[in-house]
Amino acid sequence: MAAPRAIRVSCRPEFAAPEGQGLLAADPRVRTLRRVLVSYPDVRYILPDRISLEPTADPRTLETVARFLERQQWLVTSVVVE
Repeated sequence: MAAPRAIRVSCRPEFAAPEGQGLLAADPRVRTLRRVLVSYPDVRYILPDRISLEPTADPRTLETVARFLERQQWLVTSVVVE
């Protein structure tokens, strides 16, 4: 079985964890973003600085989620697929 896959995210200073809570921030825009992210079938969980996906996740799904996050420039400064 393959190891779980993850997408590591660096957030802008005002949202950065731990104070800003990163992807777990209370900001309505971040809450909406989380709802969109968990709608992807292979997303396992979201932490302040990363999104974990199922080990069987299609590489195209990882790339799609990563590209989506890169477009969220109001929140994200960098995205790395692990």
